[in-house]
Amino acid sequence: MFKSKFLIHLCGLIATLLSVVCLNAQQRNFNIDSLINSKTKNYQAVSKLLKPYSRDSLTISTFINDSQKNEYSFGQAYALNLMGIYCRNTSQYNKAIDFHNQSVKTARANKYTDIEIAALNMLGVVYRRTDAVRTALDYHKEALTIAEKVNPRTEPIKKSIAVSLNSMGNIYLALDQYEIAIERFSKSLKIEKEVDNKLGLAINYHNIGYAKEALGKLDEALEYYKKSLEYNTEINSKLGKVICNSSIGAVLIKENKSEEAITLMTSILKEAKELRDKFHLTGVYSSLGWAYLKTADYKKSKYYLNKSQELALEYNFKSSLEENYRYLASLAEKEKDYKNAYEYTQLSRNFSDELNKEQNFQYVNDIIVKYDTEKINDKLKSIEQEREIEKLNYRKNKNILIASCLILFFIIVISYILYRQRLLKNEKRILTLEQDILRSQMNPHFVFNSLNSIKQYIITNEQKNAVYYLNKFAKLMRKILEASKTKEVSLAEELETIELYFSIENIRFSNEVVFNIYVNENIDLHSIRLPSLVLQPFIENAIWHGLSSKKGDKIIDLEITKESNDYISINITDNGIGREQSARIKENKVIKRKSLGLSLTKERLTNFVKDYRNKFSLKFVDLKDSNNVSTGTKVILELPIK
Repeated sequence: MFKSKFLIHLCGLIATLLSVVCLNAQQRNFNIDSLINSKTKNYQAVSKLLKPYSRDSLTISTFINDSQKNEYSFGQAYALNLMGIYCRNTSQYNKAIDFHNQSVKTARANKYTDIEIAALNMLGVVYRRTDAVRTALDYHKEALTIAEKVNPRTEPIKKSIAVSLNSMGNIYLALDQYEIAIERFSKSLKIEKEVDNKLGLAINYHNIGYAKEALGKLDEALEYYKKSLEYNTEINSKLGKVICNSSIGAVLIKENKSEEAITLMTSILKEAKELRDKFHLTGVYSSLGWAYLKTADYKKSKYYLNKSQELALEYNFKSSLEENYRYLASLAEKEKDYKNAYEYTQLSRNFSDELNKEQNFQYVNDIIVKYDTEKINDKLKSIEQEREIEKLNYRKNKNILIASCLILFFIIVISYILYRQRLLKNEKRILTLEQDILRSQMNPHFVFNSLNSIKQYIITNEQKNAVYYLNKFAKLMRKILEASKTKEVSLAEELETIELYFSIENIRFSNEVVFNIYVNENIDLHSIRLPSLVLQPFIENAIWHGLSSKKGDKIIDLEITKESNDYISINITDNGIGREQSARIKENKVIKRKSLGLSLTKERLTNFVKDYRNKFSLKFVDLKDSNNVSTGTKVILELPIK
C-alpha cells in the first residue's frame, strides 16, 4: 500500500518536472523562432535573447542551423561566436577557435562590424589561454584598430574596446610588465564604468589586483580582489567568484596564512569542478598544493599538485606546467629527493624558455609601436581635415568673432565700472562706520561725566587723584583719536585702551568695580590683530547695564584663551543683575537712549574677518545659580587669528 502511494507521488512529480521542461522548451523555441523571423541586426537585441542560453550548447547549435536555413546571417554570426565562448569555457580550445573563425568570416562577408570585433577579441582570449602570446596580441590589436575607427561608437563597440585593452593588459601580465598592464586595465575599467558593465568591472578590478600582487603590494591587491568579488556576487557569476576567491587564497599564502587559504580554496573546489573550466580548476589545484607545501603537509601537497599537473598536461597549459614543476621541485627538495628536485627544476626552466618571454615582449612592443604609429597617422589626417574646416569656418564667422569681441569688451568695461562703484560704496560704508564708532567712543555724556568726576577731585582738593585721572583721561582721548585713523590694532594695545576706559568709568562708582584681566601664557598679545576699540562696548554694557544697579561686590573678568591655532576666545564676565532685569529697568526709564555700540561692533567685526579663512562668533550667556536666579552675564567672542 505504502509503495503504491509512493510510486503514484513519484510519477506525479516526474510529470510536473516534464511539464516544466516542456514549457521552458516551448518558451525557448518561441524566443528563437521569433528572433529568426524578425531577422533583426541589432547587436544588443540579439544578445539579450541569446545570452541566457550561453551554457546551453544544444540550443545554440540549433539556432546556428536554423539561422543558416533561414538565411539569418547576423544571428548565425553572433551564435557562432557564442558557441566559441562556450567551448573555451569548457576547455575545448580547438573547437572554440573554429567557431570564432567562422563567426569572423560570416561577419566580414556581411559587414557586421560589431560581431567581427567581438569574435576577433574572443580569438585573442583563446590563444592567450593557451599561452600563444603573439597570436593573441595580433587578434586583439586587429579588433582594437577596427573598433576605434567606428563612429559613432555603440555600446557593444565600447565594450569590445574595453575587452581589447583588458586582454592586452593580460598579455603584459604574462610578460611580467605589470605597470603597463595596470595602465591598460585602468583604461578598460573607465570604459566599463561608462557603459555600466558589471562583468567588465569585475574582470578589470581582478586583473589590477593580480598586477598589484605581482608587484608585492598585497594589501592593495586584496582590496581589488574584494571589489571584484562584490561585482561577481552581484551578477551571480560562479566562475568570477571562483577566480576571485582563488586569487585571495594566493595572497593569504604569501601572507603566511596558509591554513586560512586552505579553508577558502577547499570551499570553492566543488564549484570549480562543476564549472567544467579546466584552466581555473588547474589553478585551484595548484594553489592548494602550494598551500599544503607551506604547512609541511607534503602528502596532500603532492596530491593536489599532481591533479593540477594532469590537467595542465592534458590541455597544454604551459604557464601552469611551469608553475607546477616549480612547486614540485620545492616539494621534492623538502622530502630530500634531490634527483626529482633537479629534474622538476629543469622541466620548469624548459617551459619558461618555451614561453620565451623576452622575445614575446619584443614582439609585443613592436606591435604596440606599430599600432600607436597607425593611430597617430590617422589622428594627423583627422587634424588636417579639421584645419581645413576651421579655415572655412573662420572666414564665415569672422564678423561674428569681431562683434563678439566688441560685446565682450563692453561687458568687461561695464563690469569694471560696477565693480568700482561697489568698492567705493563699500569704502563709504566703512568710513561711515568708523565715524559712527568715533562718535560712540567720544560720547558727550561720557566726556562730560568724566570731566565732572575729575572736577570733584579738584573741588575736594585731591590734587594727586585729579592729576592722575586727568592724565588717564587725556591718554584715553589720544588713543581714541589715534584709533580712528587705523583699522586694526594689536591685542596688547586694545587691552591698554580698555584699562584706561575702565579707570575713568570706575571713578563714578567710587572705584567699587574690580576689573581683572587673565591672559594664557601661550598667547602673544602683540601678534594678534583686531579692530580698534572693539571690546569697549562690552565693558560699557557690563558696567552700566549689569553692575550699575547691583548692590555688593562688582566684578568684571576679561579672560583671553587660545583653544586652537585658528581662534582666540575673549570672555567678558560680570556678576551683575543679568540681561532680563536690566531690560526691565531700561523699559521703565522715562528717557530711553538707543545704544548703537553692539550693532556697530558686529558690523566692524564682519568687515574685519571678510578676508580671513574663518568667521567670528559672538554669544551672550545668562549666568544663573541652582535656584534659577541671575548671577551675571558672560560674553564669548571668538576671533580668527589666521
